[in-house]
Amino acid sequence: MTRQPSHRFERGTDGPKVIVVGVDGSDSSLRATAYAYGLARRQRALLAAVYVQPVMAAGAALGAPVADATEETAEELVALIKAAGERGKGLPDVRWEFHTFRGDPYNGLVKAADDLKADAVVVGASEQAGHRIIGSVAIRLVKAGRWPVTVVP
Repeated sequence: MTRQPSHRFERGTDGPKVIVVGVDGSDSSLRATAYAYGLARRQRALLAAVYVQPVMAAGAALGAPVADATEETAEELVALIKAAGERGKGLPDVRWEFHTFRGDPYNGLVKAADDLKADAVVVGASEQAGHRIIGSVAIRLVKAGRWPVTVVP
């Protein structure tokens, strides 16, 4: 008796096809983006750069233009990624997308990875001292155990 191959989605069988990288403009997130870019190029995977726009209810209540500031940050990040790819002459070699979500970074990255059926997630190590106590986004992603997570220092 011969078994027919299953036609359902399987993660990790032929190398990553979708790599999600969290970007926020910090030095560690830019290093993570460079690492993920190289990985996507070598694996011929889609690179999905994800920026999670913080929700600042207190700032919005005081009349601060929060949406404009975070939208501006997203545009700056896209420009940085394009410039880095053009300097390395690698941009044509990598399929990439830029996604923005609103909320806290952990939930935004989880949603992005789930929606895009990510095979791997790459994030930068937290540069904030308080995260050693309460846990960083990277630690929470690793503990979730849903995808291979690479934390770039």
